[in-house]
Amino acid sequence: MLSYQYTARNPSTGQQVKSTVEADSEAAAAKLVTTQGLVPTDIKLAGSTNSFTGKFGNHVPVKDRVLFSRQLSTLINAGLPLLQALRSVNQQTTNKAFRVILAQVIGDVEGGGTLSGAMAKHPRVFNQIYTSLVAAGETSGTLDAALERLAIQQEKEADLNSKIRGAMTYPVIVLFVMGGVVGFMVVKVLPQVKTLYSGLPGAQLPLITRALLAFSDFVIGFWWVVLLIVVGLAFFTARWARTGPGKEVIDKLKMRIWPVGPLFMKVYMARFARTGSTLVASGVPLLQMLNITSEAVNNVHIQRAIQKAVEKVKGGKSLAECLENDPNFLPLVPNMLRIGEQSGAIEQMMTKVADYYEKEVDNEVANISSIIEPVMMVLLGVIAFVIVAAVLLPIYGLAGNSSFTGG
Repeated sequence: MLSYQYTARNPSTGQQVKSTVEADSEAAAAKLVTTQGLVPTDIKLAGSTNSFTGKFGNHVPVKDRVLFSRQLSTLINAGLPLLQALRSVNQQTTNKAFRVILAQVIGDVEGGGTLSGAMAKHPRVFNQIYTSLVAAGETSGTLDAALERLAIQQEKEADLNSKIRGAMTYPVIVLFVMGGVVGFMVVKVLPQVKTLYSGLPGAQLPLITRALLAFSDFVIGFWWVVLLIVVGLAFFTARWARTGPGKEVIDKLKMRIWPVGPLFMKVYMARFARTGSTLVASGVPLLQMLNITSEAVNNVHIQRAIQKAVEKVKGGKSLAECLENDPNFLPLVPNMLRIGEQSGAIEQMMTKVADYYEKEVDNEVANISSIIEPVMMVLLGVIAFVIVAAVLLPIYGLAGNSSFTGG
């Protein structure tokens, strides 16, 4: 149950009444107010407005959506009416933001709308894949099966994203550690070296030492400039990466740069095949499936390749023929699609492609870890060698001069 604040008019006295009521949805709250002999003029969630869902609607975890899909599928399969199933699932939902959204979905369905149409009003929670599958399930009378497929598809997608984060976590941590070590040496160690050598007459510092000392002086004296540069670069790079040209460059690098290129390519192929097989299995037409999948892949270059394939498919070509020799697709994809189109089992072939590349992602993550670890260690060793050399070379120089003078 959700708490709703309402403003109503008493028709017998003409007085305005303000109070709260507990209900599953806004429509249910209005009915409760009406049964009290009042005419509701305004109803909203207690302590909240639509800005609540606007602010927190995109913070519904994947596990909550998976649980919702699976529970709703089970209840519908058991024969419960849709509204009763939705209310039952909503009562078991612990995420407050998700409960608010589901209450609005229930209200729209109570008002005569379709479940897919009600969900489409909340795209941050129910994306186009979700609403399209639900719409296909409603049309074909297999909503429970469509919801079960959605739960599986969301779990697979979450697993892929988790593997990508896992592959990127180690190098990021190592880079932070390297930055911390370098920062400590520059701020704490090098100034002491400068103090030591400045008191020695005739000490001629090597170029590498003078360069690092100059850098140390700049960082200590103008730390706020360094901070502004770092923050500014991070901010503008993030903004640029979200623009059209920036996203094109970033997406191209993901596909081509060593050693993460093979990983991202296999992730994209798995995402394309898994989403496509799920949509085809639910009865979504091929062209609509391609349009939805092109956005789900989340890479502008692959999206354009799929859109070009859509135009060719409209002209009568097979999907496999359209994707063949396209550099944005690995060869296995069009080969398996060709078999699927010839045998009438395109859904099964796309599922096999998805399973294959999801396993390959595991191998790529292991490969990246085995490659990045020695590279990072070598890089860290080079940085440490440069700093140690800058500190010790003057000492060896002074020792050589003193021995020469003594001889």
